[in-house]
Amino acid sequence: MDDFNDMNLVDTEEETDKKCPQCGGVMDFDPATGNLKCPYCDYEETIQVQEEVPRKAEELDFFEAEHTENQNWGMNTKTVICNACGAETIYDALQTSAVCPFCGSNQVMDANDQNTMAPGGVVPFSISDEQASASFKKWIRRRWFCPKLAKDSAKPKRFKGIYLPYWTFDSDTFSSYQGEYGITRTYTDSEGETQSETDWYHTSGTYDEFINDELILASRNHDISILRKLEPFDTENNKTYKPEYIAGFVAERYSLGLKDAWQNAKEAIYRKLKRNITSEIRLEHSADHVRSLVVTTEFHNITYKYLLLPVWISNFKYKDKVYQFMVNGQTGKVAGRTPLSIPKIILATLGVIAIIAAFLYLKM
Repeated sequence: MDDFNDMNLVDTEEETDKKCPQCGGVMDFDPATGNLKCPYCDYEETIQVQEEVPRKAEELDFFEAEHTENQNWGMNTKTVICNACGAETIYDALQTSAVCPFCGSNQVMDANDQNTMAPGGVVPFSISDEQASASFKKWIRRRWFCPKLAKDSAKPKRFKGIYLPYWTFDSDTFSSYQGEYGITRTYTDSEGETQSETDWYHTSGTYDEFINDELILASRNHDISILRKLEPFDTENNKTYKPEYIAGFVAERYSLGLKDAWQNAKEAIYRKLKRNITSEIRLEHSADHVRSLVVTTEFHNITYKYLLLPVWISNFKYKDKVYQFMVNGQTGKVAGRTPLSIPKIILATLGVIAIIAAFLYLKM
């Protein structure tokens, strides 16, 4: 046993290796029912939740958080010993669940240690891998620039269900702003031509808005451009974290810490507030344009949650190149990369040019 001390030995959670009382198989979380289900004989069992435990993740005070630093994915490992067969498997220290490669037992690891915080909640999978595959087929058929041959041959490899770590932030915001709005007027010049001119006016004011669940990905291990297209997630519909909810799936612990995540959130919130203030100025003054807008924002009553959100990950191959895509495990929304048909792009470009040319010709 002493030989493994330096590798951060972690035992599996016994409750997640729930054996089926009918056939003895290891039970997994079932997205269709929200229960534990035996993949061998279809026996189901409800996940028990204690009445005194909150049903959802609690909002936590940002300034009272103890562990706020980033974690290094891939830098440290830990050894997990399977309670079912005794096999030892080495995992990344930030991986919180997996399946024993020897006997199929669920390896839901301890979700917390002295240097990181445990997830407060989890949004369970509600979309099965079969439903994810069906969503992908509909999605790729709508990709107009994707070659037809790719659409016809695209068969996703086996889906991997993964729970990704996210931070959510709530905050009251108070913003003061100043800038200019423009109102465009048209007139006829001395030669009978219609002209336009914009008159500019100074404006200033204040703006209040409550920000609810600003979502920040806490993993640096995946393509964020694809993941952003999977949003939104219904983060309000989360459940207090229990290992049973991630049994049979892979789950990641955060690598982006709370402190840096809040900096990212503030930048995203600021952009959102600036857009909303711009819209308010346009509406209030019936303005056509807004420019030189300077916004100063104060944040109050900041709270956060650490959630695990469900994503199906898969890929397909076309002309010896692999294209990855993902499916929101809660809503079924699909995002990913596909090959592009050069002839279709050229045809579309020529069509746009023809429309512009026709418009200019008719205007002459």
